[in-house]
Amino acid sequence: MRHVLSALVQNQPGVLAHISGMLASRGFNIDSLAVGETELPNMSRMTFVIHAEDNVVDQVRKQLDKIVTVVQVVDISAENYVERDLMLIKVACKPEKRAELSLLVETFRGRVVDIQHSDMMIEVSGSEGKVEAFISLMRPYGIVELARTGRIALIRGTPKANGDDA
Repeated sequence: MRHVLSALVQNQPGVLAHISGMLASRGFNIDSLAVGETELPNMSRMTFVIHAEDNVVDQVRKQLDKIVTVVQVVDISAENYVERDLMLIKVACKPEKRAELSLLVETFRGRVVDIQHSDMMIEVSGSEGKVEAFISLMRPYGIVELARTGRIALIRGTPKANGDDA
């Protein structure tokens, strides 16, 4: 089963290596990983996607909680959450195909961010499925280069504090 874990961690050197090493040592492949600063200047949020059974993910979460630099780990997969992926894709595109390609970009609410003589660079963000669908549509044109962020996600609404029923 696919799980999205969100970890609030201290913003210190080595935290990413420590966490990814712990997951790797237990045989987990991280499908997606994104790390960035939060609203708190000394904290970062790590969002990672792994595939595992529920009971195994619970054990992983408990192991992550034991790491000193980890403040909180939440498996947000069962919550009502918003998830996004960002992609830059460079597609081969002759001048006579630009209008056609631009229409596809607009349909996906993407944005053309660069045009060269023989290619276009496009930015698309959204769910994993939306990004994957756009990639499939671009394959016949010829994908020159592609870069994606890992998934980022937040629970909708105000998160409940531990033990609160509010």
